[in-house]
Amino acid sequence: MMWNQYAQVGTRGLPIRPWRSGAVAVLWCALVLAPQTHRAQTPHTSALPQLGDGEVMSLAAERRLGDQIVRDLYRDPDYLDDPLLSDYLQAVWAPLLAAAVERGEVPAELRTQLAWELLVSRDRRVNAFALPGGYLGVHLGLLAVTQTPDELASVLAHELSHVSQRHIARMVTRQNQQAPWMIGAMILAALAANASKNTDVVGAAMAGGQAVAAHSQLGFSRDMEREADRVGLSVMRDAGFAPAGFVGMFERLQQASRLNDDGAFPYLRSHPLTTERIADMRARLALEPAPADAAAPVSALWHRLMAERARVLAERNPDNWQTWWRHGQQSQATALERYTAALAAWRLGRHTDALDLAQRLATEPSWRNDPAMQQVLLHWRMELWLAQPAAQRRASADLLLWREAGLRSPARAGRLLAAQVALHTGAGAAAESTLRSWVVDHPRDAAAWQLLSQVHDAQGHALRARRAQAEARVAQGDWSGAAEVLRAAQALPKAVQDSDTLEQAIIHSRLREVRERLREVMRDEAAAR
Repeated sequence: MMWNQYAQVGTRGLPIRPWRSGAVAVLWCALVLAPQTHRAQTPHTSALPQLGDGEVMSLAAERRLGDQIVRDLYRDPDYLDDPLLSDYLQAVWAPLLAAAVERGEVPAELRTQLAWELLVSRDRRVNAFALPGGYLGVHLGLLAVTQTPDELASVLAHELSHVSQRHIARMVTRQNQQAPWMIGAMILAALAANASKNTDVVGAAMAGGQAVAAHSQLGFSRDMEREADRVGLSVMRDAGFAPAGFVGMFERLQQASRLNDDGAFPYLRSHPLTTERIADMRARLALEPAPADAAAPVSALWHRLMAERARVLAERNPDNWQTWWRHGQQSQATALERYTAALAAWRLGRHTDALDLAQRLATEPSWRNDPAMQQVLLHWRMELWLAQPAAQRRASADLLLWREAGLRSPARAGRLLAAQVALHTGAGAAAESTLRSWVVDHPRDAAAWQLLSQVHDAQGHALRARRAQAEARVAQGDWSGAAEVLRAAQALPKAVQDSDTLEQAIIHSRLREVRERLREVMRDEAAAR
């Protein structure tokens, strides 16, 4: 299913947009795999009461289902792989996942068999959700409205808990107790809860006797939401985030819903913010021990910069970019407002203005001694240099220093941006070295593989370039595309093949593996139909 296309769900041919309606995507997935359930092999370690009767979808089936969904999501125009945002989101996500593992919420089997990956959408609506297989989605709109890293962590911890508590599999258990014709009503009701603009669907979902089944399913989901609240609160506390961010986020969303919700807050529908839930979280906060005097996992200033970046990236109206740019030029503008102005100038194509302002911001007194800020600005300045037309780029001494620092950086943004700068400044060998070491540790980084392919091409290494391109397809689950690229590599002239016999052997082996995986995927899809 594609984010930007309409998919047909169930026997009614109901059009939905899966990215817009995370709960529906989950329910559709559950419907497809409903027959594939068995007794859980690993007892859950949480002391929380369990919902359902213990029959759950296998982890392998859930992962295959998640992989099937994200293969389409990766190809959608709304999918965004922004290295700077990716680094920030990982800085928030990693301690949450580590805390969940430490607490026993994510047993070893779940940790190894599920993906535990974040995907970002350009959508400006406030939304986030969990998909089967350990994939989580975050809209730019959600990141843009959060005021602190604790608020963002509360959402991610909540969604993580949906996965760790096997809520998707438990929904399948519940659905298996209903007649097949009633399951369709549950899907419709979930869509109605998640997309208020679709009034026809709301009416259809509640029509006739199927409303009983829909109401039952929504009640079950509310139990899951409360459970995810409780588990998520403990996870974010143990990860080092302030638990008060949970209630703060609830209150922010509820207030927005009262004042101006025009359908831009689907999170409020898939995750109903009842007074009972908010009161429950406040009561739990009152019982929380006093927070330890320890450094937060990420700085509040880093969060504000990334929230502003998300806001500008999500905005598609040039008039608003112009407004932000003009506001940042005023003498009383704050450093954060000047940063937003520089981002707006970048979107307007005023790359030189944006780069000049970014260089001045690097000397901002309140930012100069903050390592996270300096790293963000270092990476951003390389990004702005790359955004300039080729004829305007100048390889200054500063740029070469940024490049060398980025090539040594542990951050993904530093590695990828510095490798691009190296490629354009005659340092292809350095770009190849840093990217090869990166993909060894991060084999599912499609962007890194694609960039490595470009570096190999620039160096005249045709076989290596094709193999890296195929690995980029593999990283996003495009097994058919990967097989096509590998076959093309085998069709290169014999002289090219013989020039790199080791790479030739690797390509032969990878093609065999990819073909076998493609056959498995096709069997799974045929079984689902």
